[in-house]
Amino acid sequence: MYTKQDLDLLNKKGISESQIETQLDYFRSGFPFLQIESAASIGKGILKIEEEDEPKYIEAWNRYLNSNKKVTKFVPASGAASRMFKDLYAFYNSDYDEPVTDFEKTFFENIQNFAFYTSLDETCKSLIGKSASKLLEEGSYKDIIAALLSADGLDYGNLPKGLLLFHKYPEGNRTPVGEHLTEGVLYAKNADGLVNVHFTVSEEHLQLFELLVAARKINYEQKLNAKFSVTYSIQKPSTDTIAVDINNEPFRDEDGSLLFRPGGHGALIENLNDIETDIIFIKNVDNVVPDRLKENEAHYKKLLAGVLITVQQRAFNYLNRLVSDDVSDEELSEMLSFTRNELFITTKEEFETKDDLKKYLRKKLDRPYRVCGMVKNVGEPGGGPFIAVNPDGTTSPQILESSQIDKNNPEAMDAFKNGSHFNPVDLVCGVKCFQNNKFNLTKYVDKNTGFISQKSKDGRDLKALELPGLWNGAMSDWNTIFVEVPISTFNPVKTVNDLLRPEHQ
Repeated sequence: MYTKQDLDLLNKKGISESQIETQLDYFRSGFPFLQIESAASIGKGILKIEEEDEPKYIEAWNRYLNSNKKVTKFVPASGAASRMFKDLYAFYNSDYDEPVTDFEKTFFENIQNFAFYTSLDETCKSLIGKSASKLLEEGSYKDIIAALLSADGLDYGNLPKGLLLFHKYPEGNRTPVGEHLTEGVLYAKNADGLVNVHFTVSEEHLQLFELLVAARKINYEQKLNAKFSVTYSIQKPSTDTIAVDINNEPFRDEDGSLLFRPGGHGALIENLNDIETDIIFIKNVDNVVPDRLKENEAHYKKLLAGVLITVQQRAFNYLNRLVSDDVSDEELSEMLSFTRNELFITTKEEFETKDDLKKYLRKKLDRPYRVCGMVKNVGEPGGGPFIAVNPDGTTSPQILESSQIDKNNPEAMDAFKNGSHFNPVDLVCGVKCFQNNKFNLTKYVDKNTGFISQKSKDGRDLKALELPGLWNGAMSDWNTIFVEVPISTFNPVKTVNDLLRPEHQ
């Protein structure tokens, strides 16, 4: 079935034939929908920390930062910004030359309020010989778009979001990379003043990230009284997935070669697994705010981290008792109550012996932990918090995406549409066990939670397979705690005009 060219490509990527066969089976049979018990809500899977209780968690986190543990801020930053500008591309390729839609009018009427405007103005002068304001006067709107998006101009249509100018400052405008470094100081700086930040980037943009950080790092360190250790990784070729045609046979390019596609952000569980650290903060690259709003962000980051280490330490204490030969029935009952009432893990299993209960508790407590901030649902797209049924019959908190829900199941769809909260991708993760050894995070992935999407290449239809998402299926077998955080912590930039929102000005 596979040619020598195919086998050479598989070998180069580090993909086995058996992996390909497994992926082809998924295309043929599809992925099972996840069974959900209900949407998570306050008191049922989601914690609401009362204001008077917040200080103890924040103090717990501050104490942790002063210990000898390592904390890392992990930022998936490889995605291209092209979707930010889809409306501008549509205008550029349209058969009209002046702004017509509300989006187009808003962009051009407020163009001087963008942090990238000064750079755009200089680029217009260099490329066209006229300033951006002059081009606006003349109605040469598409020339401005070309200067912004094309490879000859600022190339914003091809660069990743992390490298675009987002916010204005008197001392120099700042990219999301700069914002992530700056905010990391507020909640991830250890007793030695070190902040560890890790960006996942595409190979083609790695050097640009390195150059940007090298140019700004010393200034940031002096201004913020901190030291930065900035590292990078690239999505592994071994996590690429094969594409198929409409008959579920391997898709081949015109030259006969197999077509592989990136496996989606779920592939980054491999990158996460390679980081040697104790605690990991995860936040999307575009969810950043200017300095005037960072204290609010940092407050809730420290709150989530304080909840994590408080719960994790209780679990560690229980696990140390479980491995001893002397644990009482009363202690076991307390541990079971902890899993039910604080980790929201339920089971119908009857434990006939004390050893059966100890084995169950050890299995459920000795695994990675994560605390996820959840905001009240305001109609934003994306996944949300649910109580889901696991393969072993237990139920537990899980983050679900729409692709995991059976659209033909009215109860499941009702729960998905009417959930009280949604997922802003705001996670704090504990990735070491009670014996201080690093978990192998790839062992906690539910491989049945990927999904298949319809794509095309060179006018030919194809199907693509995405791996279980980083914060849903890839972390399916973690212990998950949802904590309500305010909507003020969620400020993503999905379109360029989002940069005009007050939170980004």
